[in-house]
Amino acid sequence: MKSLGIDIGTTTISAAVIDPVTNTVLTTRTVLNDSFIWTDKSWEKIQDPGKICVKVFGLADELLDEYEEIHRIGLTGQMHGIVYVDRTGECIGPLYTWQDERGAIPCFDGKSICEILSDTYGIRIYPGYGLATHLYNQKAGLVPERAVKICTIMDYIGMKMTGRKEPFMHSSNAASLGMFDVCERSFMREIIRDEGIWEELLPETSDEFASLGRYRGRTVSLAIGDNQAGFLGAVDDIDHAVLLNMGTGGQVSVCSDIFFEGHGIEARPFLPGKYLLVGASLCGGRAYAMLERFFRLYCEAAGMKEADHYAVMERLMDQRMKETVREKGLRVTTTFSGTREEPMKRGRIEGIDVDNLTPGNLICGFLDGMAEELYGMYKGMVCGVELSAETLILSGNGFRKNRHLKRIAQERFGMKAVLSKCCEEAACGAARSAGAGETA
Repeated sequence: MKSLGIDIGTTTISAAVIDPVTNTVLTTRTVLNDSFIWTDKSWEKIQDPGKICVKVFGLADELLDEYEEIHRIGLTGQMHGIVYVDRTGECIGPLYTWQDERGAIPCFDGKSICEILSDTYGIRIYPGYGLATHLYNQKAGLVPERAVKICTIMDYIGMKMTGRKEPFMHSSNAASLGMFDVCERSFMREIIRDEGIWEELLPETSDEFASLGRYRGRTVSLAIGDNQAGFLGAVDDIDHAVLLNMGTGGQVSVCSDIFFEGHGIEARPFLPGKYLLVGASLCGGRAYAMLERFFRLYCEAAGMKEADHYAVMERLMDQRMKETVREKGLRVTTTFSGTREEPMKRGRIEGIDVDNLTPGNLICGFLDGMAEELYGMYKGMVCGVELSAETLILSGNGFRKNRHLKRIAQERFGMKAVLSKCCEEAACGAARSAGAGETA
């Protein structure tokens, strides 16, 4: 029997079929998630759930037709964001994604929702987290009248697949909404009540990989967070590895038996009795895409439109590595999208002199900065808990498509770096999480 995993990402939707006995990947498929809804608000990042549903079901049906022996379906996807559903189980309104920044807008007596919650209760909740988004919507009168529940997009897909009228969430997704006690694996209901949030909006949760129901005769499991799914899909020895992911954003993750949080570090629910310590760089691989865009716009202005700029950037790095005497490089801080603690923080380019402002140095500085941001968070984890990591596992297209970033990460972390065995780690992890359990 085979398992199907589906990952509903921000920019792509991917699927993987695996043989859970031999732990081999039989096939992977990816389609573009072009569901963003244009808005004139720069801080608003929303997508069309209906369009996402069409793409997910099309991908699922294609693979179920091709692999009749698929017995279980696992789901994962972009965490933190929310959709509202009505009493019939239908989505009303857009998907408010993890990139949405309304929680950081200082429009309530000069404070943002995230600042209010931090100052009042001492809890950390970041822009893009579902309950911060909801609280802003509540204060601004933007909650749909018929809304009775909130959930993530992958939980909604699970509802549509199984015909459920209410969401049922794994603790990994519930925690991603904020105002969630990770140790107790439950929402902070007293704070939620104090803030005037209708408790009935909160979904039922579970710490187990339970079953939601069935789709086309196959058991559908609870959706799990994409960070947890990516770890399951990429790492075999979960207690002795560090996972670096470089996609739209960047993440460093380690498994721990001990709850620990620090500056820029979250403890997220993982397996029962275990936590995933996570540090996230919000810009991540977008930093390199920004630099490519910079070079591309200049070349287009100069009348040179037909060029593979990523290939040119790689050649410039190759050339720089061959130089026996290198100019003193540039120091680039790649927090171009801010950080969880400081959403308004921006990046920097430092150390510029009359000789070193070259394309090669700029490219190298960006790659160094992307690795350094994640390494700084890892150092915080090492200071907080005893880790026995021996291997650096690299996942995401940022590492797969850029061998220089792989080399830089290996040097910075001082560990042997290997690429994860499968390309669609989160989809594979979702497939692996599709375990036993009776229909809820």
